[in-house]
Amino acid sequence: MTVQTARHAALAPRPAPRKWRPGSSALTAITWIIGVGFFFPVLWMVLTGFKSEGDAYTNPPRLFFLPTLEQYESVFARGFVPYLLNSAYATIVSTLLVLVLAVPTAYAVSIRPVKKTQDVLFFFISTKMLPVAAVIVPLYVVAKQLAMLDNIWTLIILYTAMNLPIAVWMMRSFFLEVPKAIIEAAQVDGAGLPRILTQIMLPVVAPGMAATALICVIFAWNEFFFAVNLTAARAATVPVFLVGFITSEGLFWAQLSAAATLSSLPVIICGWIAQKQLVRGLSMGAVK
Repeated sequence: MTVQTARHAALAPRPAPRKWRPGSSALTAITWIIGVGFFFPVLWMVLTGFKSEGDAYTNPPRLFFLPTLEQYESVFARGFVPYLLNSAYATIVSTLLVLVLAVPTAYAVSIRPVKKTQDVLFFFISTKMLPVAAVIVPLYVVAKQLAMLDNIWTLIILYTAMNLPIAVWMMRSFFLEVPKAIIEAAQVDGAGLPRILTQIMLPVVAPGMAATALICVIFAWNEFFFAVNLTAARAATVPVFLVGFITSEGLFWAQLSAAATLSSLPVIICGWIAQKQLVRGLSMGAVK
């Protein structure tokens, strides 16, 4: 650095120091308190999984204890892995089917709408208004007649139908954010509909697809009502496995916490892997 450059740097106006604002600090403190409050049950669940059953039942709760892996060993000893594989298979396959069906449908109702598009969209979302308990009896009868009870493919079909309306609505909102000039330029270059959708539109709405896929994964992974009524031993999922810790003798808090921690890890890992795409997808359309 030369002397002249140093002199200019010394004479340059310095940015004014930021003033301390009590309101901003209070808002930050409140935000941290709310965040910790939401996260505390998860933290307590993880900690309880490392306790013995005696430590888990103390009143008041014991904060200092000798950690043990006994509860996790008990969870695996009770056959946790098959339930985990069933949940993973049903969730992954149903999510892929939802994306395969929802992407072209959302493209059609957003980029190429027809006269009855609003009626179609309302029909999609109206299927979510029907209580699940109202359809479980006919679904059980149909599955029994088709010899599909306790079959993982029954859950896959139901999870696909369950998540498809939400996926169509979400993907439609993402497609509507794509400038039409991009599509028009591709058409001028001679690109057909398949090429526009796969090579132009999908890369643009990829963050939205990630957000949609994660929502479908969460809903399918946590689904309990269909699984507990339509499966028994071969196709039971993780939520059904967790119910086994609720007995007439009471709750096995430590084992249940360990099993719940293991059950939550796959979804947490998926969210952590797709966090960048997820944030971009959820913020699409927020700024015009």
